[in-house]
Amino acid sequence: MNPIKVMVVDDSVVVRKIVTDVLSEDPGIEVVGTAVNGKVALGKVELLKPDLITMDIEMPEMNGIEAVRAIRATRNRVPIIMFSTLTERGATATLDALSGGANDYVTKPANVGSVAQSMESVREQLIPKIKALTGRPVTPPRSAFAPPPPPPRAAAPRTGPHKVPAVLVIGSSTGGPEALARVLPALPANLPVPVLLAQHMPPVFTRQFAQRLDRLCPLRVVEAVDGTPLVPGTVHLAPGDHHLVVRANGRSSFATSLNQNPPENFCRPAVDPLFRSAVAAFDGAVLGVVLTGMGADGRNGCGEIRNAGGTVVVQDQATSVVWGMPGAVAQAGYADEVLPLDRIAEAIHRHLAGTATVNSATTMAVGGRR
Repeated sequence: MNPIKVMVVDDSVVVRKIVTDVLSEDPGIEVVGTAVNGKVALGKVELLKPDLITMDIEMPEMNGIEAVRAIRATRNRVPIIMFSTLTERGATATLDALSGGANDYVTKPANVGSVAQSMESVREQLIPKIKALTGRPVTPPRSAFAPPPPPPRAAAPRTGPHKVPAVLVIGSSTGGPEALARVLPALPANLPVPVLLAQHMPPVFTRQFAQRLDRLCPLRVVEAVDGTPLVPGTVHLAPGDHHLVVRANGRSSFATSLNQNPPENFCRPAVDPLFRSAVAAFDGAVLGVVLTGMGADGRNGCGEIRNAGGTVVVQDQATSVVWGMPGAVAQAGYADEVLPLDRIAEAIHRHLAGTATVNSATTMAVGGRR
């Protein structure tokens, strides 16, 4: 297999050298060129024909956001990974770049004590994403994170009707921000169930992303806060570096709960703990949706949803930026439906049909409490 051809775009000599050195150590990657700003990069794309571009955001003459938009304006679909700072400004710029057509991002190493530590940070973040976005096998990063839990038992064949969903849970990663920006705005403000969402994303970014989605959606979208009651029509986004789970308060009342338990599937927030908790709290009356993302986070949780009588919908390969997470669910046999992105919202509507009637009956039975 030919090496992955990468072009590195950054105005910092130090960063260009760190990234180039790290990538050159991998026999499956070849750095075919560098550029000091977006304007130079734009001139080199057709000449070098890279398989992937790493792109800094803040550069003179033409910044990374402008460069992404210019590259996409030529209908070039080369994968682009942004280099971002873990700041409010960096988060805003990164989300703008993703909206403009970038595929993913990594955060620049900050407050590290040596070049060696900076290189290790870049190595662990960047190389798996390069390989995932170019369709190559991905080796999990070397880290002290706990190993993933064993897979659940195989999902039983459907022998009866699905349980009517009482909650919608969604998981996504690489490509997720733009996928969510297409799915969630297509859902109505009067959605009859609460929504909980785990998108692999660091702190600061999740707050900005929740605000951005809230502006786009009829639904209310918030960064999750510990102990918030779950009500229909509100989306709770897991905050960076925290797992989001569902906590039952009695028989018919539920709330958000945040924790910093060990990462799962090398992630925190992770999809699996959210999905597991929803199954336990709602006795399997769960609609689970898995969108584009690298890795297999969500596979085990979807197995538990299916085994408990819930429903699972995943994004198809053709419309996924990376068909890792949804592919893992589909290949394990846990997906009820595998659909293109533009049909996911319709599927959510369809599977929630009748939920409003059930919720109204439940409300009357418990004296008006939801």
